[in-house]
Amino acid sequence: MNKLPLIIKREYLAKVRNKSFVVMTFLSPILMVGMVVLIAYLTKINDNEKRVIGLLNESDYFATDFNPTESVSFVRFDNTSLQVAKDSTERMGFYGLLHIPKGNDLKMVTNTSFFYTKEAPSTSVLDRIESIFQERLRKRRLQELGVSAEEFATMDSSFELKTATFAGQTNLKGINEIKAFIGGGFGYLIMMFIIIYGGFVMRSVIEEKTSRIIEVIISSVKPFQLMLGKIIGTSLAGITQFVIWIVSGILLLLVASSIFDIDPTALNNTPNTANMVVGMTPPVPAADQTIQLYAQELFQIPWVMLISFFIIYFILGYLIYSSIYAAIGAAVDNETDTQQFIFPIILPLMLAIYVGFFSVFSNPHGPIAVGFSLFPLTSPIVMLMRLPGGIGESGVPIWQVITSILLLVGTFIGIVWLAAKIYRVGILMYGKKPTYKELLRWLKY
Repeated sequence: MNKLPLIIKREYLAKVRNKSFVVMTFLSPILMVGMVVLIAYLTKINDNEKRVIGLLNESDYFATDFNPTESVSFVRFDNTSLQVAKDSTERMGFYGLLHIPKGNDLKMVTNTSFFYTKEAPSTSVLDRIESIFQERLRKRRLQELGVSAEEFATMDSSFELKTATFAGQTNLKGINEIKAFIGGGFGYLIMMFIIIYGGFVMRSVIEEKTSRIIEVIISSVKPFQLMLGKIIGTSLAGITQFVIWIVSGILLLLVASSIFDIDPTALNNTPNTANMVVGMTPPVPAADQTIQLYAQELFQIPWVMLISFFIIYFILGYLIYSSIYAAIGAAVDNETDTQQFIFPIILPLMLAIYVGFFSVFSNPHGPIAVGFSLFPLTSPIVMLMRLPGGIGESGVPIWQVITSILLLVGTFIGIVWLAAKIYRVGILMYGKKPTYKELLRWLKY
């Protein structure tokens, strides 16, 4: 193993000195930040669009219900026919025309009302208009039952059940989902790193094999040392690039946001259809207090523990998958032949992301979440989704964390041993397209 550091150094320097590596290291953050700023800017412009809707109300109802908001305004047509109102709406370029016909009964009026548009209307606009009709119908039914407007306002107030732990700590709605998203973000980083830099290891092996350089190298180095050196050297180069991406990306995002006066968080601002009733102001609770509670809850997440386990699961997960990538690279003569082997590698990673999100969101301690967080090929991602809840009584049991790490270590040793067998035989095998049956036979050598 005394030559292993030399192999690691050689692989590391070969990667970081590569012209394409240098270009992508500094160009990628610029492209990513530029894309985020562009999307945020376009979203900001799109949100500023105000739709104008023509309103032809021939009934005795809804006289004061359709009031303008920040995104929708209404232009009333009085003493005109429906056809004239349609023509005027099209000629003036309005978004649509809402026609409320005459009628002696509110239910009949609402059932015969129509919203005319040039093309299929937006769901948010429809929800806004429908909520007005629904609210008026509900009020009318309650009035027929003898409920006054004041009593209706009292009945219509929303209710939110207060929750707390047995220790008396207040629980916040949606905090488990937020924690799962945080853990999922860490898991997604691991998946992307494995796919990108595992591919680097595979391509590096293919290049040396096809150029016949490998024949010279293994005359003085054992295949196992060469494979391990490639994995560690490439991973160190990848970590270097990743750190540069994070630091430069944050700096560029801050600079771009200040220059263009763009808030990237606007990407998360989706319309709330629950409060889209025109003329109704959404209730504003003690927003500052709620934000403080959420900030306090997020601050209490064991970040040091989470980042520490992220490093552990990242290293073990990457070593397992990069060993498989190296074995595939040694078994084939060109990158085209790798396609039949790549999907089985990516499948557990994709399964971990999608199944992990669904299972951890609904029940982080359920059998599916626990099983995927223990299975070595998915545990680096799913376990990180569960860890923001902490370790111990209210979080992940300590035995599950220890078991998943031990299984990862054991799997890594087994995978490296098997990959080394394939690597040893396949690295000198030329002109033959490998199959799964062929790989199994190489494991017996």
